Amino acid sequence: MPPPPFFSLPFEKLPASLPIFPLPHAVVMPGCQLPLNIFEPRYLNLVFDAMAERRLIGMVQPELSASDEKALAIYKTGTAGRITFFNETTDNRLMIVLTGVCRFDLKEEIPTTQAYRRFQADWSRFRCDMEEDSVTEIERGNFLRQLRDYCDYKRLDIEWPVLEHVGVADLINRLTCVLPLEVAERQLLIEAVTLPERLKILSMLLRCETLESTADASRRH
Repeated sequence: MPPPPFFSLPFEKLPASLPIFPLPHAVVMPGCQLPLNIFEPRYLNLVFDAMAERRLIGMVQPELSASDEKALAIYKTGTAGRITFFNETTDNRLMIVLTGVCRFDLKEEIPTTQAYRRFQADWSRFRCDMEEDSVTEIERGNFLRQLRDYCDYKRLDIEWPVLEHVGVADLINRLTCVLPLEVAERQLLIEAVTLPERLKILSMLLRCETLESTADASRRH
């Protein structure tokens, strides 16, 4: 395994609590990047506070829409990203990029005077995010064929020669972030702990979508 990047946090140094940013489909799996345009005052404050600490923000998906942020139902497992790019704009916005570090489970909410929310974070289930994981070449090959069928159906333009050289863990993480999935489907991938589990779930989602399209085409003939 190559040495970790100089600025990376070791697993043992991950903080006991995190400020959270609830946003559907805003997922930053380990090693992936998530650009964010911050303009609400409460989240501007969140970013400034995170910059003064370990630069970590917890991204969580809402379960339900709600007008009251404090009453917003959120999933209990999220993805933590470290601020690796930060830029102020002339119209009082912040442009930031989060780089995925590790997934976490939410525990108790921490009372705060800030308008954003903070929770105790339990990282223990996801130590594997900072370790190497793998699947067999047969599993990789089967998955790439399913992915090609899915992309053909969705008419997604993919640079397949480049994809052939991407590791399975990186590929699954990136697809979790960018594929046009439902919130609940994306959450299934976030909560699946090991790489083989995530590969199985994503394969199932791709297969169901592709089979559904084939069935629709058959009914029209």
